[in-house]
Amino acid sequence: MGAVAAVAAIAALTGLTPATSAASAAPSGTTAAAKAPAGLARVSGQARVFYAYSPHDDIRFSVDAKAAPFSRPVGGLPQGMPTDARGTVTIYHWSPEKKQGRHAEASVDCLATGGDTATLSAVVTKSEDPEEIGDRLGFSVKDGGPGRGRFGFSWAVSNVDVVDGKAVFPHVGTCMAPAPFASVTKGGFKVTHAELPPLPAGWGKQQAYGARAR
Repeated sequence: MGAVAAVAAIAALTGLTPATSAASAAPSGTTAAAKAPAGLARVSGQARVFYAYSPHDDIRFSVDAKAAPFSRPVGGLPQGMPTDARGTVTIYHWSPEKKQGRHAEASVDCLATGGDTATLSAVVTKSEDPEEIGDRLGFSVKDGGPGRGRFGFSWAVSNVDVVDGKAVFPHVGTCMAPAPFASVTKGGFKVTHAELPPLPAGWGKQQAYGARAR
């Protein structure tokens, strides 16, 4: 990505498109995570967050994510990963100043927890910006409501690389997200921690093969 594209990407950090109204784009509640089998990591809830660089905007996230270990086999990883997951993230952002909004949905593919915090990633499946569909986004969550809960997202203040002296924005890997830098102001999230699951037989061999292939 060249310097001009990088500047354009930075300008678009708020993710605004001249479409969605505030009423029509708000995320709906989620319930599927509550049905996840006991003993698996999960994150659920919805909240409005305060983003320091858009202090007057209405920014909300809805998360329904549950662990599904070793459920996403891909080339080089025929048994999948211990952090494989399923679920949905809904993104809503309304700027009263610009009278512009964004509404998108993404399918969860990875979830890792540590106590009351979690990182997850999801691939965009619905968006008013066609070029965004298929992109992986990273998210971080701290359990709690206003005054305690926090949320982070990969496209705002992180995930920048430098190539030939120019800023570029690389792909987001699974479960890659910054610390939860935005405070929850309304609603909240529930993080259910679970330790990493046992590895299936032969999993170490496939990892070694993948390392040699690189």
